[in-house]
Amino acid sequence: MKLTSFKFTKKRTFQLLLVSMLGVAISMTACQSIPPLAGAVTETFQGRQLETFTLVRPASKAVIVFENGARETINKWDKVLNEVSQDSSVFAYNRPGYGKSDKTNAPRDGQTIVAELHQMLQQRHLKPPYILVGHSMGGLYVQLFAKTYPDEVQGIVLVDALYPKIIKKPEDFPWLTRAGKSLFLNSTLQSEIDQIYATGEQVLALPSIDNKPMIRLINVPKSAGAIAVDFGVVNDDPQTISFVRKIYPNAKLVIADSDHAIQTANPELVVAAIREMQKIAPLYTGD
Repeated sequence: MKLTSFKFTKKRTFQLLLVSMLGVAISMTACQSIPPLAGAVTETFQGRQLETFTLVRPASKAVIVFENGARETINKWDKVLNEVSQDSSVFAYNRPGYGKSDKTNAPRDGQTIVAELHQMLQQRHLKPPYILVGHSMGGLYVQLFAKTYPDEVQGIVLVDALYPKIIKKPEDFPWLTRAGKSLFLNSTLQSEIDQIYATGEQVLALPSIDNKPMIRLINVPKSAGAIAVDFGVVNDDPQTISFVRKIYPNAKLVIADSDHAIQTANPELVVAAIREMQKIAPLYTGD
């Protein structure tokens, strides 16, 4: 498998600057017209408004928690949520600055985002165990969540996720990419992108979670996951590619003939992975 790469040329410089809007190489998901998620509400969290979707099924043995990719909102999970919420408790939300969720001045590194998610789950009395489902950059966040709160996580489903070391430090981005990021992305997304490398280091600094059930859905062209277009921010050297392939040796790998947004292009694959995780994840033994 080969990590997709893209090289700038003089002829394409202006075109790429516009097309990037930056997808800055993390989540160049095709824009789809998807209506607002029915049942989503706004509620107060830490003094600001947060858009969430919660459905509790008393017989559910775990809460399925969804984390969005960059530039994405909870309505992109609509078909998956409609299916799995029929018999399972679910929680999905828009991070600060997305959808109807207010912006925040809090740092946008992974540790902060994971802590906020954990507090939200507690505030809503959604007790563990959790099955975490993360797309793209959200996949990097759920890896960190599972490592931060290992006793609360029953299983993990990664949907064409980002992994540590894939994205360079922001100071190593090409000048054109940095210009596009500043021109076309809102402050929230800029902050998240600038923290991807640091979030990956946070993931690597914590003990392994390879003992936990994990399913990795990977779109065919993106062997290391999550990079639709490389605007010079990808570490595509052999060492990085090898590292990412080996990062979770015990995880089940599912190759999807889809696009980066598997949850919208082929939601049945994500539903099947969640259903399988519900069967294979061990019974929660924490407090």
